[in-house]
Amino acid sequence: MDFELTDEQKLIRETVRDFAEREIKPVAGELDEKQTFSYELTKKMGDLGLFGMTVAEKYGGHGLDTLSYIIAVEELARVDGSQAATIAAHNSLGIGPINDFGTEEQKMKYLPQLCTGDSLWSFGLTEPNAGSDSRGSKTTAYLQNDEWVINGSKIFITNGASKISKGCTVQAVSGEQNGKKLFTTILVESGTKGFIQKPMHNKMMWRASDTSELYFDDVRVPKENLLGKIGEGSHIMLHTLDGGRLSIGAMGLGLAQGAYEMALNYAKERKQFGKPISKFQINAFKLADMAMKVELGRNLLYKACWLKDTGKPYSTESAMAKLYCSEIAKEVADEAVQIFGGYGLMKDYDIERFYRDQRLLQIGEGTSEIQRLVISRHIGC
Repeated sequence: MDFELTDEQKLIRETVRDFAEREIKPVAGELDEKQTFSYELTKKMGDLGLFGMTVAEKYGGHGLDTLSYIIAVEELARVDGSQAATIAAHNSLGIGPINDFGTEEQKMKYLPQLCTGDSLWSFGLTEPNAGSDSRGSKTTAYLQNDEWVINGSKIFITNGASKISKGCTVQAVSGEQNGKKLFTTILVESGTKGFIQKPMHNKMMWRASDTSELYFDDVRVPKENLLGKIGEGSHIMLHTLDGGRLSIGAMGLGLAQGAYEMALNYAKERKQFGKPISKFQINAFKLADMAMKVELGRNLLYKACWLKDTGKPYSTESAMAKLYCSEIAKEVADEAVQIFGGYGLMKDYDIERFYRDQRLLQIGEGTSEIQRLVISRHIGC
């Protein structure tokens, strides 16, 4: 086993960490407070090369491995969950299905514009009555005169309603076969008649990311917008989620790392009873546990990335990494707030935002309960 990062991966970590500290950290609190999606930061992240990191260069990407991409997400999440969410959702869920299942024509049409930071793409799976049960989708699509006609709605869709959102990969029920629903994925571009993209506000977390509701009212798109084959929609979506779990794991890991560092620094500075509170065993042991959990999460997540990059099965490990890293984000952020005491409850301190941001990680892209279900099936239960 070799745990050493390559020089390129080390440089990516250093570059993204420096960018996050300089460009994101000074404005993260204000963006969160005002619920503002930052087009400026999104463009800067694009200029840094954070969009299309694993896409081949012929399509405008950077041809990097999964671990390099995950390190970038981790470093963004160490400072701000909202900006990390924009990158993670766009790369894994937006670009991923087109890159993995698109025709050559579809890849050449969409991927170059999605690798710059000028355009975003979303993943239309979740519906008001179809969350963990993704096969409960009610959105429908049928072919009429060489066009797909789509009706229905989606909810909690990241990157779905900003002014640079260029479209969505939509799962829809396209008929039945042997008494079972046929799920099909279709590419729907923004601006298509009947396609309504509505921002969602008043979120507890990721308040500076774009979350949306999408509505489809007799939306017509060319039959060539079919992604994959008819009836392959569920497979495409679940395959995409396998990779997406790695990026959510990275967000949990990065958030835990950031919360741990904040707590450690504060504990060294804050004095009570004549000495830094880090010198009290109860706090020292909290910090030791935080450091251990972060280290364990990083090893598990990086192993899952290694499995993916070497072409080995990684579904079990990606579910484990997503589950564990999101759970330790909760535990580390909670203990960090405890170390900050009353100050940890105030918006003047970043740990308050971290405490809110972590809560999504046990829900998004498959709840912790669903991850346990996935793992249990893989181990033969």
